[in-house]
Amino acid sequence: MYIKKIVFAISMIGLIVMGGFSYYIYNIMFASNTAFNQEIKYIYIRTGSDYNDLIQELRKHLKDPSSFSVLAKRKNYTNNIRPGKFIIKKGMNNNEIINSIRSNNVTVDLIFNNAKNIHDLASIVSKQIEADSISLANTFFEKNNGFNDKTLLSMYLPNSYNLYWNTSSEDFKKRMLKEYENFWSIDRLNKAKEIPLTPTEVMILASIVNEESKEISELSTIAGVYINRLKNNWLLQADPTVKFVAYKDPKYKNTVIRRVLNKHLRIDSEYNTYIYKGLPPGLISMPSITSIDAVLNYESHEYFYFAADPENPGFHNFAKNLREHRSNARKYQKALSKKGIKK
Repeated sequence: MYIKKIVFAISMIGLIVMGGFSYYIYNIMFASNTAFNQEIKYIYIRTGSDYNDLIQELRKHLKDPSSFSVLAKRKNYTNNIRPGKFIIKKGMNNNEIINSIRSNNVTVDLIFNNAKNIHDLASIVSKQIEADSISLANTFFEKNNGFNDKTLLSMYLPNSYNLYWNTSSEDFKKRMLKEYENFWSIDRLNKAKEIPLTPTEVMILASIVNEESKEISELSTIAGVYINRLKNNWLLQADPTVKFVAYKDPKYKNTVIRRVLNKHLRIDSEYNTYIYKGLPPGLISMPSITSIDAVLNYESHEYFYFAADPENPGFHNFAKNLREHRSNARKYQKALSKKGIKK
């Protein structure tokens, strides 16, 4: 009888221990271990991170970091940390979290446009992927691939690109070069040849057209004006190139030139198209794809001049001769003076 009681007691203790152990295992593997109210959280694991770095990132999102660590060690995840952007969903258990951050590296949509120069572009890109702006800028200049420091911006076409957050600066550059090569299809190359301009020259002209107007409907008309001037060996006399030069002067830092004056036109620079014939040596801005295609598909017409239309902000009046243009220009200058805009 006494022995039966002992056996019964041992059995009960065993059941309790097994129950406790089962509960412990359940909590480690299957109980929800997220500590946030949003539906999802993004976890960013940097290249070269170890488990200590990871747990510091995860700690604030977990109810019980210690139970996560127990399972991570059991699954040998602590020695196999992979960089990237990962998703943790509300209510996930430790097992699901580990599976997600082990193999579910999600992509990002990297977007850039309107970069003023390579360093500006590097800053914009570095805010969207792991690579920092210094490594990006250095990589951009590493190999020119036929570009120089004045034309290098043309390799980076403004758009949205799907790639991994942990894409390196070198891989980003390779991707952009591939996108550039794909963009310059046989059709686009033939159109450039007919103008005739090289792809880089098309990009330079597009950077000017892009700054002249934000109205898509008249971009090809403006492109046609500049191509008429080029073909007739005229000075381009593009105001955006003058502003580009002026903004390099410290006294114009953090200012907006709303009225191009004679003092601006006299600035001696190879980018000043009021002084030097032909295209400037490099891009003055990052042209939109729409502006590039506007140059390639420029409107064939007899206009050689255009001036902003004071009655239709954003649009321009086009003219075939200097007399018409002076009349249009006077109207615009008068409108600026009426608004008190002197510089």
